[in-house]
Amino acid sequence: MILRSVASGGADETEPSAGVERVGWEQDQNPERVVQPAVLRAIKMILDRYFEPITLSALAAEVYVSPFHFSRIFAKATGVTPGRFLTAVRLFEAKRLLLTTSLTVSDIVCSVGYSSVGTFTSRFLRTVGMTPTEYREPEVGELLVAHSAHFQRLPSLRSLREAGSSCAALKPGSGRLTVQLKMPADAMPANVLVGVFADAVPQSGPVAFGGLADVHSSELTIDGVPEGTWTVIAVADHGAVRGTPAGPAFTIGSELATVTGFEPGEVTLRLRPPSLTDPPIAITLASRQSTADQRMLVAAQRSHLRSVA
Repeated sequence: MILRSVASGGADETEPSAGVERVGWEQDQNPERVVQPAVLRAIKMILDRYFEPITLSALAAEVYVSPFHFSRIFAKATGVTPGRFLTAVRLFEAKRLLLTTSLTVSDIVCSVGYSSVGTFTSRFLRTVGMTPTEYREPEVGELLVAHSAHFQRLPSLRSLREAGSSCAALKPGSGRLTVQLKMPADAMPANVLVGVFADAVPQSGPVAFGGLADVHSSELTIDGVPEGTWTVIAVADHGAVRGTPAGPAFTIGSELATVTGFEPGEVTLRLRPPSLTDPPIAITLASRQSTADQRMLVAAQRSHLRSVA
């Protein structure tokens, strides 16, 4: 598996067969059609220069608006502040480098705009749930869910089934969430993953998730959801079912949902193609415990081979 850069670089990287890039397809729901040009210019600046020190004032000056007005229109368009969007881009790129290169963590830290390895490692562990070194385990890449304006990926259905509930970031709850999936009218059937997350821009695994294969607009029930208000994110790969689709190759949707112990929660997700205004997300369904178990298994196998030899 190769996770492609959100930037335009990557001289000798190859496009993964599991990823589907959206080419020249738009619909009326595309957020970029109604976003102010200043926001799009700022996002492109972030994607091109995320490895540089970038301040709110610099971004606002680049698009010729005041910092206050810029923050307001940026948050309205993307759902997050400019600072959180920049952090999402940097972590997305750091994860790409961890999964696809042999660069040291120190080199990766410098290449994504951080100056302290210790600060980066602490932040990565706190937000992702594992250290940068642990993130390089093969299972992490196999269970990667990613979407940005330029790259989208779902794990194979077999990998999702094998992951089961072990990826849950919290202990399973007793709540139930019913999700109504509304796909674009001209979209082909898709494989869909729906995750329940604690953050609008998640960096670690969901608290619960479910999936459907080869469906159009449909209903999905997710059990084991803890009580609380969560961000529900759906990602649908239309190309995995029928090859190159006539409509969108990949669609996404996100909404808040509340689950209580008294009645099941309900939410409707209207899926659309990814947009430049979407903060990039790359999360793995692999847990820290599962990667540790895998390392122990490999070590045991190596020890057995040495004893046999």
